[in-house]
Amino acid sequence: MRIGISCWPTFGGSGVVASELGMGLAERGHEVHFITYAVPGRLNLTQPGIHYHQVSIPDYPLFEYPPHSQALASMMAEVAGESGLQLIHAHYAIPHAASALLAKAITGGRLKVVNTLHGTDITLVGRSPAFMPVVKYAIAHSDGVTAVSEFLRMEVCRTFDCDREIAVIANFVDPRDYEHLSPDPVRRRFAPGGERLLVHVSNFRPVKRIEDVVTVFLKVREQIPVKLILIGNGPELPAAVQRIRESGSVDDLHLLGNIAQVERVVAATDLMLLPSDAESFGLAALEAMACGVPVIGCRAGGLPEVIDDGLTGVLTEVGDTEAMSKAALDLLFNEERRRGMGHQARRAAFERFDRDTILDRYEALYRQVLGI
Repeated sequence: MRIGISCWPTFGGSGVVASELGMGLAERGHEVHFITYAVPGRLNLTQPGIHYHQVSIPDYPLFEYPPHSQALASMMAEVAGESGLQLIHAHYAIPHAASALLAKAITGGRLKVVNTLHGTDITLVGRSPAFMPVVKYAIAHSDGVTAVSEFLRMEVCRTFDCDREIAVIANFVDPRDYEHLSPDPVRRRFAPGGERLLVHVSNFRPVKRIEDVVTVFLKVREQIPVKLILIGNGPELPAAVQRIRESGSVDDLHLLGNIAQVERVVAATDLMLLPSDAESFGLAALEAMACGVPVIGCRAGGLPEVIDDGLTGVLTEVGDTEAMSKAALDLLFNEERRRGMGHQARRAAFERFDRDTILDRYEALYRQVLGI
């Protein structure tokens, strides 16, 4: 098949999943065209079968805000005509699915649109009166719609009074990415004195509750030598760093920003902290599980669909930093239990969220939409 993929070219979950999906499809012999304003962080442009088309937005004085959606639709239509695309897989209802539907109309209706909903396009942006009609239209008129969790599917139906079929196709990991990961270089760099390592990975938005990450870190630090690694960037990061600095613990903090091979660092840590008050899926949690690292998270959104409480991680109520700190200390003081939980987490990640199983489901959906 000849497939177009459009996503936010960032280190967020949707961009990661879209990149990994495209590369997996190319490995299976499909022709995959990425249509974005920048190269997604994890996309390998040297891989056979992968093509990239940059969306350029003209700087015209009349436009106070760059018309990205229209430029994206134009590029989609152009690539569809030149490369014979059969469908566009849009990650996020807006702008990607909405732009893909416009491209479909421009090309005479033959181009099919698959729309994968990842979370904030429904739970945050989609609820805004400025965007809700467009999101609702994109969901209703796409040829196929998927959600990354049962929680998100139900949110779509509730928010948009939607009765159309929405397939739940989870995010995934490629087991090959987690082979032969040695923790030694990372631990020598960040825990030279044998300290324990906590890690948090996110876009540092308010929903991630970074203040809870800091609180748990400081509570754990009172009882055991520990370092905190923060991966990613976002608006809540400066305040978190300032609080740690004021506590006198800044020497135990490591900021890594956005890095491509997150698993190389996460695999060397002892626990991941993910206290979000909403996670449509929780890709960071799944990647930690694949590394054999237990996750301490919250009973929020789709995270309970990923983590089995007490078996592959620990779930607490949102904001209960006392329970999170206790869970972290219990695992850090009981290495046998921590390793056992990590082993169960790794097995669950590969058995339930294996890349090839998910690719099979997407291929089946594409063929259903295309009628082949």
